[in-house]
Amino acid sequence: MANIEFSEEQNMLRETAVDFCKNKSPISAVRAAIEADAPVDASVWQEMVSLGWLAVTVPEEHGGLDMGLTCAAAITEAMGQHLLAVPFASTVLAIEALKTSGSETQQQTWLPQLATGGIGTLALVEEDGNWLLDEIAATGTLDGERVVLSGHKMLVEYAAVADLFVTSVRVDGQVCLALIGKDDLPEGAVQREIVIDETRRSYRLALDGISLPAAQVTGPADLASLEQAALLLLSAEMSGGLTGTIDVIVEYLNTRKQFERYIGSYQALKHPTVDILLAQEAAKSYVYHAATLLDQGSPEAETALRMAKAQGSEAFAFAGDRAVQFHGGFGFTYECDAQLFLRRALWCQHQFGDERHHRALLAPLLLDVAI
Repeated sequence: MANIEFSEEQNMLRETAVDFCKNKSPISAVRAAIEADAPVDASVWQEMVSLGWLAVTVPEEHGGLDMGLTCAAAITEAMGQHLLAVPFASTVLAIEALKTSGSETQQQTWLPQLATGGIGTLALVEEDGNWLLDEIAATGTLDGERVVLSGHKMLVEYAAVADLFVTSVRVDGQVCLALIGKDDLPEGAVQREIVIDETRRSYRLALDGISLPAAQVTGPADLASLEQAALLLLSAEMSGGLTGTIDVIVEYLNTRKQFERYIGSYQALKHPTVDILLAQEAAKSYVYHAATLLDQGSPEAETALRMAKAQGSEAFAFAGDRAVQFHGGFGFTYECDAQLFLRRALWCQHQFGDERHHRALLAPLLLDVAI
């Protein structure tokens, strides 16, 4: 088994990201962002661009830093800890899609723009919510030198402000990625969805009638690599979310008194809190072990990533639920901050497959069994 490789440079980046997110995303700002008209705080986004975060995974020949997905995971972990909702992960995943499936021309067109603040997003989920990436209902039909799209996508994050939509479609039976620019969308193609995590902005995307030059459609799409990158960033976000949830729990346990004792002194609350702390430490180890293997191009990366996603999904959902319960009746009100972490946990749990889905896929990887 490979060691976890985490350099001093990567640790400095993580610490910078934690300080940035703590300052830019206190709970008061998180709640204000939920009510804000703009999906993204433009000033915060530009500060992230100036720090070079959008360029960390972009190859140097396209204006990036080429530091690998481990660095992106470290930044995403900090965002999860402080519930900072920005299109960082979706943009990084759009970059990964271009790197693994895009042509040289497509990379030259989009990667420099995304590295300098352009917003990317993924449109991969069909109307029925299916998270199996190769089960695609959306289609593209060749019409001369153009491709006419049809179908609908859901759970498209930050679609209202995205510059690039990386969209999975079938063209002549082949799975491809359509690279849709914001100017390619007709009026009304993007509609807001109501989702459990109110800190996020999610949209439904109508593809019917969108006509693209054939040059904006990739060849055969490498969905496996794209899924692995998504699993890493989601697992990192959940690891950070666990840390944030523990902070909320511990603060309340050391503040609230019952029968003239702080409730944190009661074993019924102490023991689950320790379980959550142990799960958080495990989640972090899973994430950076998986990141190490992924950056090394190891064939064991898939196993590590599915383990990270399964463990993180279950642990974060449990922590969010306990945080609400520990707050008693107040925990079930909108004013309680614990519900913000529970909502984030439930969102992350079901993106790209929950723990049962990934454990089923792990069985043949770890055991001599078939599914």
